[in-house]
Amino acid sequence: MSLSPSSTDLSTDTALDQRTSVSQWVAVGVLTLATFLVVTSEMLPVGVLTPMAEGLGISDGATGASLTITGLVSAVTAPVVPRLLGDLDRRVVLALAMVVLAVGNAVTTIAGGFGMLAVSRVILGVGMGVVWGVASAVATRLVAPRSIALAVSFVVSGVASASVLGVPLGTLVGNAFGWRAAFGSVAAVSLVVAAALLVALPVLRRPEATNDHPEPGQRRSLLRPAVVTGLIVVVLLVTAHFAAYTYVRPALEELPQMSANAIALLLLLYGVSGLIGNFVAGAAAGRKSRRTVLLLATGIAVALAILALFGASALAAGLAIALWGVAYGGLSVGAQLWMTTAAPDRIEHVTGLYVGVFTGSIALGAFAGGLVVEGAGIVPLLWSAAALALVALLVGLVGPGRHQTLPS
Repeated sequence: MSLSPSSTDLSTDTALDQRTSVSQWVAVGVLTLATFLVVTSEMLPVGVLTPMAEGLGISDGATGASLTITGLVSAVTAPVVPRLLGDLDRRVVLALAMVVLAVGNAVTTIAGGFGMLAVSRVILGVGMGVVWGVASAVATRLVAPRSIALAVSFVVSGVASASVLGVPLGTLVGNAFGWRAAFGSVAAVSLVVAAALLVALPVLRRPEATNDHPEPGQRRSLLRPAVVTGLIVVVLLVTAHFAAYTYVRPALEELPQMSANAIALLLLLYGVSGLIGNFVAGAAAGRKSRRTVLLLATGIAVALAILALFGASALAAGLAIALWGVAYGGLSVGAQLWMTTAAPDRIEHVTGLYVGVFTGSIALGAFAGGLVVEGAGIVPLLWSAAALALVALLVGLVGPGRHQTLPS
């Protein structure tokens, strides 16, 4: 298959066929910063949930439900955007999306209640849907074919890096200066990254016809067995994860009874583990994406079960959080490569569909988690999420669809 850009996209086609240059890796790095800020913006309420709820005068469940709003908007935006871009420069589209993200975070800083918070999360959802829906597909066009898996791993590592640095640092800033300062800081950095995207990325128009835009008579449906099975697994796993992770701070406050700063450090441990999991899974998924994702599903289920059973122990909670981080940290890149190899002829569209399903599942998980935690409590929530992860594993084991690996 052909994953290199067309001659109108880059002036270094021959170099792309052989190796990836430093400037192209810099472009991948800036794109990674964009995904980092997108996920930091999305997940920051998790790290400052308790003081944020108090400051807005709403419940923990209502504050956590704000993630549902962002996820729903992103779920609609991400699949639609690739169909509307036409020949627009993807570099400009990404930069404008980062400006939208900055506006959303700025509105959060001035929110006085749930109404304004909801507006800010809608704006964030639009920016997030565009960036996340386009970034991975763009990454495959920035590098040589043999570097595609690594480039996608870097871009998707923004998800894990947001846990390593974004959410924990936001939590620390929120503890020191107030939760509004945390959102304001993310807004400012988003504007800087918007400018960097315009400088670092090359002009990227519509992908060549043999990739995402074949002739109408040659276009195959995205609803292929491997794609459908992968999407079902993603729905179940992401829903399970976010149902539990949205309320990880209350869980750590209730079970091992940790302080705010101790929780921030444990979230840092989660993020570091996630970053490790991202690159390990990226390397493995380049060869066996389905098997990799199913192994990650097992890790998520086991981690949640450990936290539910032994979470009152700080040591057990720490071990569970680390395993959880490794397992979920690899899911984004593993599932993305599953989609890419399942539909190599329609990368932009399958990426948009995947991101839409992924973010929709975030919304579903945050919403379902809020219902369970307020109706039954933290421990039943953890068990419910673990059971859902096991269902995802079973679907992946018995579901149809085998597909190729990425080119070496």
